[in-house]
Amino acid sequence: MLTILGFAMIATFLVLIMTKKMSPIAALVLIPALFCVAVGQGAQLGDYVIEGVGNLAPTAAMLMFAIVYFGVMIDVGLFDPIVRGILKFCQADPMRIVVGTAVLAAIVSLDGDGSTTFMITVSAMYPLYKRLKMSLVVMTGVAATANGVMNTLPWGGPTARAATALKLDASEIFVPMIPALAMGLLAVFVLAYVLGIRERKRLGMLTLDEALAREPEQETVSAGTGGTGGTGGKDRLRKGAAASASAGGTGTGSGASAGGTENEDEDDDAFQGLDPNRPTLRPKLYWFNAGLTAALLTAMIMELLPIPVLFLLGAALALTVNFPHMPDQRARIAAHADNVLNVSGMVFAAAVFTGVLTGTGMVEHMADWVVGTVPEAMGPHMAIVTGLLSLPLTYFMSNDGFYFGVLPVLAEAGAAHGVSPVEIARASLAGQALHMSSPLVPAVYVLVGMAKVEFGDHTRFTVKWAVLTSLVVLAAGILFGIM
Repeated sequence: MLTILGFAMIATFLVLIMTKKMSPIAALVLIPALFCVAVGQGAQLGDYVIEGVGNLAPTAAMLMFAIVYFGVMIDVGLFDPIVRGILKFCQADPMRIVVGTAVLAAIVSLDGDGSTTFMITVSAMYPLYKRLKMSLVVMTGVAATANGVMNTLPWGGPTARAATALKLDASEIFVPMIPALAMGLLAVFVLAYVLGIRERKRLGMLTLDEALAREPEQETVSAGTGGTGGTGGKDRLRKGAAASASAGGTGTGSGASAGGTENEDEDDDAFQGLDPNRPTLRPKLYWFNAGLTAALLTAMIMELLPIPVLFLLGAALALTVNFPHMPDQRARIAAHADNVLNVSGMVFAAAVFTGVLTGTGMVEHMADWVVGTVPEAMGPHMAIVTGLLSLPLTYFMSNDGFYFGVLPVLAEAGAAHGVSPVEIARASLAGQALHMSSPLVPAVYVLVGMAKVEFGDHTRFTVKWAVLTSLVVLAAGILFGIM
């Protein structure tokens, strides 16, 4: 019964947010609460929620201070040279813009943190997508999929979890997987190229000067890949995505019309990431900020301190040095407060979902049922089975739930048929391209929030491409004899 109710709860949640009947934050809270009562454990709801909040509180703290830190870095111009390089490459060509999105997301993903990747990528690319009337779900889909492939880095999380769960060394899992992951990343770039060609055919190709010279007009983007309604302005291309945006989006995606253009214009005016003359620039402190960011990322990789503590210290130091006067500090915090509140609120709402899913035993029963459905004849091929199961399971479950709850069971089943635990561990990484768009991943709300994309639109567009990318990684792993 718990198995059926678990799948029913997940299906209900996805249907409601994809059909836009409920906002993600409301669905994350109300749906699990109702199902908790339905399984007869309503009296324990408070305990489950508190446990879930406790588990996700460090993540919420990390996101809060990471948004402040990188928001300040964007304000002071740390990433402007990278942005200028990307913009120079793109030249207002939709194909180059989409490929540039994939490249930028992959490069920034080297820090191992999805929220950082999405903040920088959206800040750089949003103005171009908006000004050229490109589909914003193309941006979020490509960025999320590229980050998912790169999330398999040893300091990204999944590899470390797999190594810990199966008592293996992270390097013996990751290093042999590099060729397969490289093929996955290549698949993302090919996908970006194909989607970019599609956007170019739909919109045409302009020079950057022509794009800037276009008169503002009311726009309605109706491409099957998504779109956004809004009016343009010449300064729009110079504005980044450093400031607030609703985590649920503002009607971006396929079928979005110009009906909400006024609100979108007001939101666009809050974007200040690329204006070369913004008063928050600190060119004299550029190398200090670059050194501070490098030191912060190095400390993250070396795990010198917990990540939330590092971002807390980094945000405090960045604010103090770049904006020594209290009014300026308050202004910078206020500029990013909406985004902080929306994202952290979404994380705590997700804590209700994960708390109920875990506390009621639904996750355990779902995992046992899935493992139990594997035919005995597939035993010698448990690595392939694990790779295939990693797609749905890491999407519907947290990485902790999958790697510490399901993976040991799969490894034990594989060992009984002569499949080594390290092969099982490598195969378990195949689903990460899809995992990064899971509603249980806090960073995805940073992505859709800053891009003003409805989570349901992002899900509908991204899932098929993320599944394809994951299958490429799995197929490459089999072809290269890695698993």
